[in-house]
Amino acid sequence: DISHMGEFFVSGVGATAWLDGLLTNNLNALPVGHAQYTILLNERGGVIDDLIAYRLEEEKYLLIVNAAKIPEDASWLRKHEVPGVIFEDRSNDFAALAIQGPQAATVFEKLFQRPMPAERNRVEEIEPCRSFIATTGYTGEAGFEWVMPATEAALAWQAALDAGATPCGLGARDTLRLEMCYPLNGSDLSPDRTPLEAGLGFFVDLKKPAFTGRDALLAQKASILPHKLCALRVLD
Repeated sequence: DISHMGEFFVSGVGATAWLDGLLTNNLNALPVGHAQYTILLNERGGVIDDLIAYRLEEEKYLLIVNAAKIPEDASWLRKHEVPGVIFEDRSNDFAALAIQGPQAATVFEKLFQRPMPAERNRVEEIEPCRSFIATTGYTGEAGFEWVMPATEAALAWQAALDAGATPCGLGARDTLRLEMCYPLNGSDLSPDRTPLEAGLGFFVDLKKPAFTGRDALLAQKASILPHKLCALRVLD
């Protein structure tokens, strides 16, 4: 599917430390050229957005955020800006193409004339600050995501179809997400619920010395969770 996700770039001396103080996962454990799922919290430990952080260089990141949360995320990050760190919301400049499923590797090879990397959560720049490909995706399927200039989205879409991809929309992707029990922001995640309540504790590093919402999560972890997200299996 092709979607208008949000594309943020963060760079400059101290970029890693700054983001690590705002996101739940541990960026210091993320090698260059890799990506991780992570969560942006408010002071109460509630979820503002869940996103993927791609480490392009030692102090340069691409953040892919949910489309509906672009203004709120950008406003929150700008509110916490510090000297030396450059934050750019370039969501209007880019489009994202997600190619997921058993034939994704075949499509990748036809598009880029080389095998798709076998390792998940890898990212590379095809051209500096221009196009990116990553073995990520929010479907539970094998596949990759291709971020390109918005002006080239139609050409990329056609190239993917010519390489054997089948068109689909966000609704189709969401059926796969639902089957995998991947949470949907605005439904399963909200500013009034913490990632611990949503079952996403694996993506929260409480050993980090400080990040927004950490104190609320520590207090919650020390007691009984007031709520917990549960999945329902539809049998018929």
